Order: sequence, then structure tokens, then C-alpha cells
Amino acid sequence: MHIHILGICGTFMGSLAVLAKQLGHRVTGSDANVYPPMSTQLEQQGIELSQGYNEDFLDQDPDLVIVGNAMSRGNLAVEALLNSAVPYCSGPEWLSREVLQSRWVIALSGTHGKTTTTTMTLAILEAADMKPGYLVGGVPSNGAPSAALGESPFFVIEADEYDSAFFDKRSKFIHYRPRTLVINNLEFDHADIFDSIKDIQKQFHHVVRTVPQIGQVIVPANTPLIDEVLDKGCWSDIVTIGEGSNSDWGYRLNQEDGSSFDVYLKGELQGRVNWLQTGDHNVANGMSAIAASHNVGVPVSVAIEALCNFSGVKRRMEQIFNDDRVALYDDFAHHPTAITTTLAGARKRLGESAKLIAVIEPRSNTMRMGVHRANLAASVNEASESYWYQPDSVDWSLEDVVSATRSPAHLTTSIDQLENDLIDLVTASNDKVEIVIMSNGAFGGIHQRLVNRLSACE
Repeated sequence: MHIHILGICGTFMGSLAVLAKQLGHRVTGSDANVYPPMSTQLEQQGIELSQGYNEDFLDQDPDLVIVGNAMSRGNLAVEALLNSAVPYCSGPEWLSREVLQSRWVIALSGTHGKTTTTTMTLAILEAADMKPGYLVGGVPSNGAPSAALGESPFFVIEADEYDSAFFDKRSKFIHYRPRTLVINNLEFDHADIFDSIKDIQKQFHHVVRTVPQIGQVIVPANTPLIDEVLDKGCWSDIVTIGEGSNSDWGYRLNQEDGSSFDVYLKGELQGRVNWLQTGDHNVANGMSAIAASHNVGVPVSVAIEALCNFSGVKRRMEQIFNDDRVALYDDFAHHPTAITTTLAGARKRLGESAKLIAVIEPRSNTMRMGVHRANLAASVNEASESYWYQPDSVDWSLEDVVSATRSPAHLTTSIDQLENDLIDLVTASNDKVEIVIMSNGAFGGIHQRLVNRLSACE
């Protein structure tokens, strides 16, 4: 079968393309923005990509078109598809029908940390030689593809609450019917499709309703917004995670930056994680991964060892350059809470006197709408200095955010200017500079531009 995917370079759709290719289909795709790391992965898988949306994809006579949720009415490709007789469906619908039927689905959900927790859970199951299938909304740093069919009944999936398609406004995870469900956290996000936190809670309640009685729902202890979801009805075993040893799964930090913590089950010490990750948020992600993997039969000792060897995920505090002058990180944070926790983890690792620079592009749909603008200034409190990029797609000014920040802050509308300012900052500093670039997109190629400039100066 020839499958064409509209919006193929999105993190979910790109992973879907990999699975379709592994099932033996011919896979092609188009997207308005074709950029690494997803474009690189797809090309390595032998998937044909085209830039832009028009009617040309129909000339290839696809048997099925999978429509990404970024596509909308009025798009030339969408209108051509609807005018044709070619069958189409959403990505989650295809995944549920062709891959997830009869699998033990381990779904990792929440406003933050989905990709990281999914990758951690996958690493644990692979260490236990369980050969799971998986779909991750990002490219693992170990060079593995972002999705695979696997060789066992288990399938690990990043469970996104974003909508399925323009013709199916249910959250993606409604299609997955997990037997093990993790809800890491719950906040308001995706303001382009949700009007309130109540709307988001309703979708989470819907997915909770699909977990079987023999299944398990894993949640952080004493989290009101999640507790409200469970109070609407839960017919599965509820397992809690919390700091200390009073929850079903507990943890205690040995290092303030989260690089070492002890793991408890029902109050009994199970072992210690010493790893390369930092931040309270990553400790919580790790604990969720341990609990989810234990539910499918992985010994705690195996899970702890796997996390000790965990190398991380691309674009999640991924170090892309390091020398004696500067360390440069690429991070996907695009919500004030994610920015806050990422910088807090970096600050604890570095100490109070280190020069920590935040470089931020408010690119997500919710950011573009200005929903979180009141919380943005405080999100960089741990940074020594911040640089804010005003994209053309953001129709509200970041000037108030910049003026309200506690530490020095700068605003620019030019990627060239931003590149030069950061190079000047590194050149003028007598101490090593740590720069964290935060965006859920390509950010005008600033990452590679800085790496090229810094490499040339070595």
C-alpha cells in the first residue's frame, strides 16, 4: 500500500511514518517545514519527503492519506484530498487500527515530560530484554528511530492530549486504549484547542475510562487537578508517586540537583539512581518510568540500572557544543513551567555563581496566543541573563515580559542579531557560559549557526 502523510515532519506523524514503513508500506509525505532531526530520520528510513502543500501528492496515486492535526480546512492539500475519492484518516486512528490492536499499551501522558518519560520507560523495557514496540514524540539521542513495531505484546507510547485531526477533535490518546496509563502532571496548555483546564480534564477522564479493570493508572500523589479527573470515575488500580516514602512509589534526593535519588516501593528501599539527568522534573519522570515498567513485570533493580545508563533525548537539555568557554544546550521547553523546571535543574547543577543564559523563542500555539505571557518573566528567574526572540507569528509584544524579568533581558526580532549578541557574550566573558536554547521548532537555525561560529573560533 502507498501511504502519503500530510504534516509528516511533526514529531508524532514522523514516528507514524516509521511504523508504516516497517509494516512494508511505501511511505511518502509532505510538510511546510522540513527540518532536522525528524527530516534526517525519515530520509534515513527511505521515506520520500516534499516541501510545501499542494495537489501534486495526488498524482502519485496514494491508497491512503494520513492527515496530521496541523492540517486545516483551506489548506490546498486538504482541499484537494477532500475533493478526491482517496481514503483518509487521522494518525491516531491509523495507529490504533493497524498497530495497537491486541497490544499491552503503556501510555505516558501529562502536560510536561511525556517524551522523556516515554524514552525512559522504553530504555527500561529494552534493558529487561522485553523487545517492546514504541512511538516517541522525539528522536532518541542514541541514534535509534523514534518508533518501532517491536517483537513482544508490549507497546510504549507517548500519549498526547492534543487533538487527532481537523475532523476528529478528540485527544490523540483516546484512540490508544492503554492498559498502563501514566499521568505525569496536568496544567493548562494548547489554548488553540482547549478553552479551559476543565476541557483538558475531560479528555484525561475519557482516557482513564478506557483503561481496563486489570489495568493501572499511575499518578503523582496529592495533585488536585489530577485527583479531580480520577474523582470523575476510575475503574482501575491507582498507583501514586511522591517524595518521601509514604506513596506507593517514593523517592528521596541524595543530591539537590536530582542527579542521585533513592527509590522506595511501599516504604521499602529498592535502590539508588545515579544518573546524568538533573532537575526535580526528571526525577519525577524517572519514577513514573520505574512504576510503569514494574507494572509489566520489570524488576525494580533492572529499572534502576537502566536509568543509571540513560543517555537522554534529543532536544531535551541536549548538549550540542562544549569547550572551555561555553556549553550550548538545545531544549524543547515551550511552556513557562517547563522553562522554570529546566533552568532550576541547570542552576542546581551549576551552582549560584555560574553564568546561565536562557535563549527563548515563544513559538507554540499557546505562546503565540499570549495565554502564558504573565508567567514568562518569572520562568527565567534562575537565569543570569535571558534573550527573547520575537517571531513574526507572535502578534503580541514581548517588551513587557523583558521589562519584568528579574535579571538582565534582551529582545530581538533578528536571528542574525541574536547570533551575534550571543557570540559577543561568550567572547567577552571571563568565565564559562552555559547557554540553553528553548524552542519547540527550528528557531531560525540558531543552534547550528552558533555551533558553526563557536567551532570556527576554537
